[in-house]
Amino acid sequence: MILAGDIGGTKTNLALYEWTRERTEPIRLESFHSRDYSSLEEILQEFLEPPTPPVALDAAATAETGLVHETKPSTERVTIAAACFGIAGPVIDNHSQTTNLPWVVDGAKIAKQFNIPRVQLLNDLESTAYGIAWLRLDELEVLNAGNPPKKRQALALIAAGTGLGEAILFWDGKSYRPMPSEGGHADFAPNNDQEIELLRYLRGQYLHVSYERILSGPGLHAVYEFLRDTKKNEPTWLAEKVKAGNPAAEIAEAGLKGQADIAKQALDLFATIYGAEAGNLALKALALDGVYVGGGIAPKLITKLHDGTFMKAFTNKGRYKRLMTQMPVKVIMNQQTALLGAASVAAALSLAPTP
Repeated sequence: MILAGDIGGTKTNLALYEWTRERTEPIRLESFHSRDYSSLEEILQEFLEPPTPPVALDAAATAETGLVHETKPSTERVTIAAACFGIAGPVIDNHSQTTNLPWVVDGAKIAKQFNIPRVQLLNDLESTAYGIAWLRLDELEVLNAGNPPKKRQALALIAAGTGLGEAILFWDGKSYRPMPSEGGHADFAPNNDQEIELLRYLRGQYLHVSYERILSGPGLHAVYEFLRDTKKNEPTWLAEKVKAGNPAAEIAEAGLKGQADIAKQALDLFATIYGAEAGNLALKALALDGVYVGGGIAPKLITKLHDGTFMKAFTNKGRYKRLMTQMPVKVIMNQQTALLGAASVAAALSLAPTP
């Protein structure tokens, strides 16, 4: 049995698999609201703790004596051969201080506490990158078919959700090897006058304006607030919904349904900047084999990403526009890809010889 986890700023997904060499469905999968817990260990304790079974009556003994005898099924904890967790934050020496949670996650500590022989921590985008190899064609949406070279080169991965993650996958001659990155925290670079004004607006709130400040759930809300405060075109009904509900979800719904100009404008600006940064990453990686767009936001905005706004910004790289059009661009629709990647790594660890 192996244990896989996808630890994000909003939710933590944990799953148990009987996985060796082929992709399998999880035997058990649970999701936890990350901020309801003080540590990953607390979630693991709840997930791995054997459930209290219902009381069973011993029918034979009852018939013989007339007394009710209770028997309890075994509640032994499952034996785990290896575990891997994708963490939203940098991982150094199997140790991570999470970016959007007040947690410190240590692989060695988890291994000792839960008696797991091998525990590997990965950056969450590194975990998603491992998962790409296991995706089926029906779990991808193509934004640009491209024309990749026959000889394999490199892939790039960008994913906006609670935060913004980026990763590069290089071909080692046998397989794609993920290389973790914290590129989502690089400086935001505006491309036009409106984006310059957006930068100025955000600089009034933050000392450092990264791409994550824009390309994330909170970032979409920030883009909306920028338009609200500069264009003064927020309808009262939408202001109330944004205030009462999930801001990013309300803005996205209103924009996709064409219910409010400000919401449509927010999605246009968001998709443009998302495409531009995806293109920046593609250039830095020279991702001739393609770019994957992951995270929780892209699938929800898939109709917007298909309208050309994203790809126009992606290819808008001056003399390199033609090169950019040759790169395949695909959206990952499977929201468990990071978990899939973590499971594949845990499976490999479980098969590795004992050191």
